[in-house]
Amino acid sequence: MQKAFTDRFLRYVSFNTRSDDASDTVPSTLGQQVLAQQLRDELAAMGLADVKLDGNSYVTARLPANTPHPVPSIGFIAHMDTAPDASGENVKPQIIEHYDGKDILLNHEQALHLSPVDFPTLKQYVGKTLITTDGTTLLGADDKAGIAAIMTAITYLVEHTDIPHGDICIGFTPDEEIGRGADHFDVAGFGARWAYTIDGGALGGLECENFNAAGADILFRGRNIHPGTAKGMMINAMHLARQFANELPANEVPEKTEGYEGFFHLCSMAGSESEAKLEYIIRDFDRDNFEHRKQLLLSIADSMNQQLGEERVIVTLTEEYANMREELEKFPHVVSIAREAMEACGIQPDIKPIRGGTDGSRLSFMGLPTPNIFTGGHNFHGPYEYLCVESTLKAIETIISICRLTAEKSWDTK
Repeated sequence: MQKAFTDRFLRYVSFNTRSDDASDTVPSTLGQQVLAQQLRDELAAMGLADVKLDGNSYVTARLPANTPHPVPSIGFIAHMDTAPDASGENVKPQIIEHYDGKDILLNHEQALHLSPVDFPTLKQYVGKTLITTDGTTLLGADDKAGIAAIMTAITYLVEHTDIPHGDICIGFTPDEEIGRGADHFDVAGFGARWAYTIDGGALGGLECENFNAAGADILFRGRNIHPGTAKGMMINAMHLARQFANELPANEVPEKTEGYEGFFHLCSMAGSESEAKLEYIIRDFDRDNFEHRKQLLLSIADSMNQQLGEERVIVTLTEEYANMREELEKFPHVVSIAREAMEACGIQPDIKPIRGGTDGSRLSFMGLPTPNIFTGGHNFHGPYEYLCVESTLKAIETIISICRLTAEKSWDTK
């Protein structure tokens, strides 16, 4: 199974599927269409039913049930795109067998190392097989490790008909990294009662909570006057932006928060004396705290506009996604089956919140309860990304175990 997975993974990361949030097409980049076609062809070659590639490059298929009794249909989902944060072109993976616990040279020319001094989790993988980048791109384990894990697990189920399972629905989505992965997902057509995204990190990760999320664009309108005669007349938009930023809690930023702590994250800033703009993302697990964060931005703007005597600070809020815990709590068996499946594979489940979002967070509110399961990857979205192959093999075992356990349970089919 290790070779089957590794071969698939290396094949998939060769596709440049970096998404582009400036694009208005679906998917946002051509490379995702090319990988979607490849996956469709592979699923068809495996003999699966209902293999489809729609006009938006969503790929779906179904492994028909092999049980004589009714079993709920379940799904497994992963995304095809890689993050726009780093290049995904000409990825050159490096395979490190029997990792010795020392620095890994990623790139000689750049003197770039993957070091346990900087990334202490590496120490957990002494003796394991790691796949790293060459330091010039991201790796793409997020989420091509998830795709390869699903494909490997389904191939195993096709070849081992003695393992009972109901209908298994497979879905591969575009543009998850830019928040659009669920935009055109056909929940009814997918056919699953519940699903799991295979899009997490370290071994044992089982995530059924995520941030409530919004974006905030703050526009500052200044009044530019020649600086030599500006006294009492100039309103410098950049100074307004600085004043606004200083009103936010200094410690409630990503680099100073963890666990269930929320934050304001300044993503970009630009401007001149005449006009400036700050772009924030707002994150919090608690709904009330989340609403308070949005209100704080609005109140700072109101206060500044009152001081200025006119509206020069304009806040535009955009809702992004909500905490899937609100929906998953209604379906406790979805998480309990995943937990039981991990334990059956000798894995200690690490149930924790996602300090981010997944396709599953939106799908859960669209009627498809979808927690998130680990892939074995670390340091996503940059050149220090790496994958522990043995951890991914455990993810594959978990997928198979979920299918088997679901088929073995008694269900009320009325």
